[in-house]
Amino acid sequence: MLDLKLYNNPVKVTWCPGCGDYGILNAVKSALAQLEIYPHEVLFFSGIGCGSKLPDYVNAIAFTTIHGRALPIAMGAKLANHDLHVICITGDGDGYGIGGNHFLNILRRNPDVVHIAENNMVYGLTKGQYAPTSQRGFVTSTTPEGSIEIAFNPLTTAINGGATFVARGFSGDPKHLAKLIMAAIQHKGYALVDVLQPCVIYNKINTYDYYRERVYKLEEAGHDPADRSAAMQRAQEWGDRIPIGIVYQATGEPTYEDQVAALRAGPLAKRRLAPLGPEQAEALRREFF
Repeated sequence: MLDLKLYNNPVKVTWCPGCGDYGILNAVKSALAQLEIYPHEVLFFSGIGCGSKLPDYVNAIAFTTIHGRALPIAMGAKLANHDLHVICITGDGDGYGIGGNHFLNILRRNPDVVHIAENNMVYGLTKGQYAPTSQRGFVTSTTPEGSIEIAFNPLTTAINGGATFVARGFSGDPKHLAKLIMAAIQHKGYALVDVLQPCVIYNKINTYDYYRERVYKLEEAGHDPADRSAAMQRAQEWGDRIPIGIVYQATGEPTYEDQVAALRAGPLAKRRLAPLGPEQAEALRREFF
């Protein structure tokens, strides 16, 4: 196991005291250390939001994208260099709302990318508007009479959409969450880790106490992640009992990068660029000019 200090970054953390993002940050560092993944071997992508600042606080390669666009850019990086451990960090609004189209499409493409979605069920950075995952009746500045919309369920959507790894964690249990992130990194294919993450400022309902009274671990309940029907049933549980753990995992499915014909000779980052001959250069000039 590598020293956790290897991933320390001097950038000052600006999250609110008590924010659930701290637990996720610790879990990510712990997962990388236990898997002995060095900072230069991991590439983080994030969008816009409180949780999307996580890569700023890790000593690793990172790229901040525009709101909702982290997933396709992360997929592009994986296509270019298969050796990198690509981890995408989004919030629920960033990943499921603004980037919802990209979320749906990455499920069916199955690139070898880890997606950690920090789900606090509210838009925290922009001062507490309701989010796609907010429960019906949730009162915010934009829904003063309570949200009338049905909450988006990322787990059932991911399983139905073709995801090969679907898990849910709780930031109040970073040790368990680290194990889920490790499993997601080791999985070959798209891996979603939806993290229940309390927002101590704008969400006074889904608190640490709320979750601690309700969450239970699937591995302790005898759940079989390979059973798709059972996974769908667990993914729909919400209320008095909320499952955390690996909900669904399918093995043996080819990744997107494994199927791209242009990459059969290897990823672009590993190839030597041969100079263009006169005929090739002339053909390109005629095509584009």
